[in-house]
Amino acid sequence: MTGYGRGECARDGFKVTVELSSVNRKQAEVSVNLPREMEALEAPIRDLINRSVSRGRLTVRVSLHTAASKSAARLHINHELAKAYASELQRLAKKLKLAGPVTLDQLLRAPGVFQTDEELADAEDLWPAVEKAIKQSLTSLLKMRSREGEHLAKDLNKRVAVMRQCTDRVQSQSPKSTERYRQHLLERIKTAGLAAPLAEDERMLKEVVFFADRSDISEELTRLHSHFQQFDDCTKTDEPVGRMLDFLAQEMNREINTIGSKANDADISREVVTLKAELEKFREQAQNVE
Repeated sequence: MTGYGRGECARDGFKVTVELSSVNRKQAEVSVNLPREMEALEAPIRDLINRSVSRGRLTVRVSLHTAASKSAARLHINHELAKAYASELQRLAKKLKLAGPVTLDQLLRAPGVFQTDEELADAEDLWPAVEKAIKQSLTSLLKMRSREGEHLAKDLNKRVAVMRQCTDRVQSQSPKSTERYRQHLLERIKTAGLAAPLAEDERMLKEVVFFADRSDISEELTRLHSHFQQFDDCTKTDEPVGRMLDFLAQEMNREINTIGSKANDADISREVVTLKAELEKFREQAQNVE
């Protein structure tokens, strides 16, 4: 499901800002964008988010800012690193027989010689602020996803209601299909110019009984109604039901296909077409449910 959440936490002269955004995806996928000095926190951040979200593609953006009161002390020089750079550059110049001294400009351009307060911060010390900001952003994100979930639930209920009606009509038509088949056989015999068989004609009775056995869909209809009931149960729980809905969609598809292949009847076939269309819409929406 889609959603957005934002959280902030200020502590010890720093402010951590976390932004979460999610888009629809069948599985959970978390992308974390962190400042370099906070890269060690990626694993606990993923773990914290995965405990709350089981579906969707989530993007996490974490920013670290120095409070305005510390702006005068934003830049620091790493003297030990600068000395090491100078020593290595002199050694390299000597080895390559290059003339000229190592300049201050060269040292200041070297990575890590200039450092900000953010870069000097220890990742473990920042974790409490990051954790609090993430929890705030998760709360906002989940509220938005919950509102979307309510709309999805209404749509899914609508699809299941239509499928229930179709299934009820199939159930009422199923016993009539055998008699329609018997009448169809009689029409074919008459069309061929043959004498109509008697009602107790053994060959006619065998053919009709064979058709009735072959086209019996009572078990499939019972299972289909059971799946509808399981869907009702899913709507009454606060637990994640996305994967359960995926499973129900697969099972309903299996039963509907079997009904379509077994029931050699035009009226039932029309209902099967509607069932398949509604099930496809159900499946698409179910993939967005947490």
